[in-house]
Parts: sequence; structure tokens; C-alpha cells
Amino acid sequence: MSGHEAISLWDASAQEDDYAAPMPDGASVDVAIVGGGFTGLSTALHCAEKGLSAHVVEAEQIGYGGSGRNCGLVNAALWLPPQKVREKLGPDYGPRFITKFGNGPNYVFSLIEKHQIRCEVTKTGTIHAAHSPAGFRDLQGRHAEWQRLGEPVDLLNRKEISSMIGTDHFHGGLVDHRAGTINPMGYCRGLARAARGAGAEISTGVRATKLQRDGELWKVETDQGTICAKAVVLGTNAYTDDLWPGLSRIFTLIHYFQLATKSLGGDAAHILPGKQGLWDTGQIMFNIRRDAFDRLIVGSMGKVVGNKDHGLSHRWAKKQIARIFPSLGPVEFEEAWHGKIAMTPDHLPRIHELDTNLFTPIGYNGRGITTGTMFGETMAGLLTGMDRADLPLPMTKLTTVPSAPFVSRIYQSAFTANQILKSI
Repeated sequence: MSGHEAISLWDASAQEDDYAAPMPDGASVDVAIVGGGFTGLSTALHCAEKGLSAHVVEAEQIGYGGSGRNCGLVNAALWLPPQKVREKLGPDYGPRFITKFGNGPNYVFSLIEKHQIRCEVTKTGTIHAAHSPAGFRDLQGRHAEWQRLGEPVDLLNRKEISSMIGTDHFHGGLVDHRAGTINPMGYCRGLARAARGAGAEISTGVRATKLQRDGELWKVETDQGTICAKAVVLGTNAYTDDLWPGLSRIFTLIHYFQLATKSLGGDAAHILPGKQGLWDTGQIMFNIRRDAFDRLIVGSMGKVVGNKDHGLSHRWAKKQIARIFPSLGPVEFEEAWHGKIAMTPDHLPRIHELDTNLFTPIGYNGRGITTGTMFGETMAGLLTGMDRADLPLPMTKLTTVPSAPFVSRIYQSAFTANQILKSI
């Protein structure tokens, strides 16, 4: 790890080396990529493997945004149930999208294997846990749909799920055997290593400040010089700024926070013994996982209020752990952090063509690991002659959500209130 302050537990503990490099002078490439997270690095890797010259510029460090701050659950498909995806995308794109995204974890795991990425990978599934009887009824509907599609997803009752989680707190759960967990920063840095190995260039600490057409080419102006490129991909998702007008206003910004305990050793052996990651059916979502070093990581929607040692979020995390795993006793925390999620009005991601040969996959709704990785492969296909009719979802024009900043503030107030309520 380089000399910066850790942005998350994953940043502090990733086994893959961080990578930092300045911008070379007068770069000219087939594709310039803005953003050094899952999307940008996957795009660079897949483009380089297809013989395109690619250059990634990242304003901060590799994985600085959601890629280095998320929970590390490699989930299949979307947060939406399959039938809703079909309704929204129609009979052509719907089934294709569901199939491709259902295979998302498998694709991520194949890249980890191929490039020997050290990221604490587990392939034991994830658990969608029912926080209430109503939550369990929702899971029953989802399970019926996955069964109809022949996917390896099991519905477990309260007793069955209790032995998998190590608590009788939940009312049942869906176990998705396609899914798993990773150290997301380790994976992100591994993608950077693989992309560089395939011939892509990566520059960090370089902020893109302007995009300008110059005949057939794009000029990407940065605070350290200009890159000329035939095509540009913006891989900035929830960390999108004003580089392209209106782009940061197509989604509602939601914060998501995590606290990680210090290693609990054998005391945590009964908690998620299969190391599955868990998230619940609550409207204000809650997650738990146990990492490779027996730290317990809990999180929910909102920002960290205070820090790992004191303050509201610290009290909230202690309370949740004591409530769900009462036999654990008092715990101490090692890290606390939050990141940003881009929520679209219909909870579906987008691929926008902003201008000729200027694209952005965006709006991942909390499913960045698989979506960013697979959209990187899609971008490389698109730039090497893939038929647009074969995209996983239709290419769309930019549509802003005027109420997004207001809604984001309302959500933030509600999430903080939830932390207060659950800390009492």
C-alpha cells in the first residue's frame, strides 16, 4: 500500500499491491478511459486483450470510489427480482439481461482465476435474509422465479437459515449459490495489474477536466496534459462529477457505510461459518459478513457519523452486533468508512452514448462488482464492432432526474435517523 490514509478496511488489507504512475506526455490511444475502478479497469483490460491501445486516468488512486469501499458481495443479477427486470426491459432484452447478469459472479471468478488475483475470494454464495415475515414472503416470490429459470437458489426457513448465519434473528433467507465474496480493493488492484500486463496504460492522481471533439478524435484534457483518443469511456458511476454536463444528475446519490471489527479469532467461528455475505430485506438495508481474517463487517445505508472508536455509527454497529450475536460480548472496531451508490429511478443500470464514440456505463444501484466488470467487457466489444442489438440492455440517451439532489438529502436524513433509532 502507498503512503495515503486508508479509505477502507479493504484498502488497508488488500494483498495486491497498489499502483501509482504519473501521466506520460502527449498520449495518443484508441480509447481513453476516465476512472480507475471496476468499470474503467475492466474496460482497459478487455480493450487491450482485443488489441486496442487503452489509457486509464484516475483522479485519486486505483479503487478510490465505490470499488474500494463497497461491501465485497459478488451478487448475481440485480437488486430487482427477475420478473421486474423482464417487465422493464421487455421480451428481447429482459431474458438476455437476466441470463448475462445471473452469470456475473462466474465471470468475475473466472477473471480472478485467470489472472491469479489475490482478493480473499469465496464462492460459497450469498444470503438474502428476511428481516420480517413480510420480507420472507418477498423472498418466496423471488425464489419461485429463480426456480422457474433453473438457477441454483435455495429458500431456507428460519431454523435452516439460523444454522447458516449463527443467529435466529432472521425469518428465513434465500441462498444464491452463484454468488460469493471478495476483498474488492484487492480485486480492483488485480484488474489494474492484469490490464497493465495486457498493455494498457494507467495514470493515477490525474483528473480529467474537459472533453473536446477534435475532428474524428477526442481530446481528454487533464490537470497534467492531454490525451488524444478515437473513443472515450467514462467509468465514474456514483463518483461522476461535472466533466460531462448533466451526467451527475441522472441518478440519486446514496451513501453506504461499513464498520469492521478487529479480528475476533475463534470467537466468531459460529458466525457465517461458510463465509457467505449477507444482506437483508429491510427497506434501509443491512449487511453482515466475516472476512478471511475473522473480522465481522456490518453496514447499512448512510454515512459514518463519528469514527471507528466513538460516535453514532460506532454505537449503531455495537448495538447491531450485540442484538444479532449476543454471545459475542463487546467488540472493538478496526475501520469505519462509507462510499457512494448511484441509484437510478427504475433500479436498472444504463449504457449511455453521450456523443459519437463517447460512452458511459452508469447507475449500478449497489451492484458494482459484477456490473462494472461485465460492462467493461461490453465496452470493449462495442469499440471493436459488436452489434448494438447484442448489448445486454438498450443504449439510451441522457435523462436527468431534476429531483435527485433533493431526494438524496431526504434519504440521508432518513438513514441518519435510522442509525439513531437503532442505537438506542
